Amino acid sequence: MKKKSFGTAPNGQKACIYEIRWGEMSAWISDFGATLVRLYVPDSQGNVADVVLGYDSPRDYVKKGGYFGATVGRNANRVAGGKFTIGDKTVQMPANENGNNLHSGPDSYAYRLWTVEKHTENSIRFSLESPDGDQGMPGNAKIHVTYTLDHPGALHLTYDAISDQDTVFNLTNHAYFNMAGHDHPEKAMDQVLMLTARHYLPDDEQSIPLGENKSVEGTPMDFRQPKPIGRDIDQDYRCLKLQGGYDHCFEAFADPCAILTDPQSGRSMSVSTDCPGLQFYSGNFLSGEKGKDGVSYCYRGGVALETQFYPNSVNNPKWVQPFFKAGQRYHSETVYSFKW
Repeated sequence: MKKKSFGTAPNGQKACIYEIRWGEMSAWISDFGATLVRLYVPDSQGNVADVVLGYDSPRDYVKKGGYFGATVGRNANRVAGGKFTIGDKTVQMPANENGNNLHSGPDSYAYRLWTVEKHTENSIRFSLESPDGDQGMPGNAKIHVTYTLDHPGALHLTYDAISDQDTVFNLTNHAYFNMAGHDHPEKAMDQVLMLTARHYLPDDEQSIPLGENKSVEGTPMDFRQPKPIGRDIDQDYRCLKLQGGYDHCFEAFADPCAILTDPQSGRSMSVSTDCPGLQFYSGNFLSGEKGKDGVSYCYRGGVALETQFYPNSVNNPKWVQPFFKAGQRYHSETVYSFKW
């Protein structure tokens, strides 16, 4: 069980990074943001690659942004106007993107030091105390996230939380994947993606869902048959034009709900989850950020597959809701399974 320094956070706190292993795979996860920093996966020839984008220090994660590999909550994705009601309370979250709330605002869980509760050879469990009023959310909350490498080739993420007031829990991991290796960002759009989703959520100009579930049939949003991500990304299709590519929530339909493959190495990843939605983001705002090992992450140099409740579901009662009663336990699991 390895542990080493990961540098100093902007507030002066010392961060560490921890290794977990299972068979031929290993991962390095930091207590800063409970962040997946490195994930090493072999290919059929035994060549090992780090398949997640990341930075070399906490200061880079804050300064350069992007939420690479971070644990995001209490509410992942966007809330229109940062406002919603829960019971008889109106909750106002900070507006940090076009007047809306993104990933619960600027005081993100991604930029906090989590407590390591347990670290074994193949697993690590983090906890975080989130007080009443934190990010505008009601209730004192205790939150856990556990990373486990189990079974040959599976990274298992488990989220648990509880609050003393009615509140929202919608946690996700914001890893950017590239099955060719993080140091080959130019190959990210050549990855082949399969999504089982029959429907996706069209967005407005501010990336807020319009409130409808639209069929993927006959559109460039249809990934039911595997295809290279870059094949249709620049089509003259309103949803793609508005977001500069893919940045949309799809139903997490069937198991797995997604399979991402690098055709050259043969390395692939499938995604299984108990969440209702999968946010597929094609790295449209990457712009040459200098990441780990001196690698520059170019435009569309990695893709995120974030399991979660639908964006702005707190304001759309017809969708599955992320509201949890006082004392009610939130539990969610996502498994990224790799083959080579």
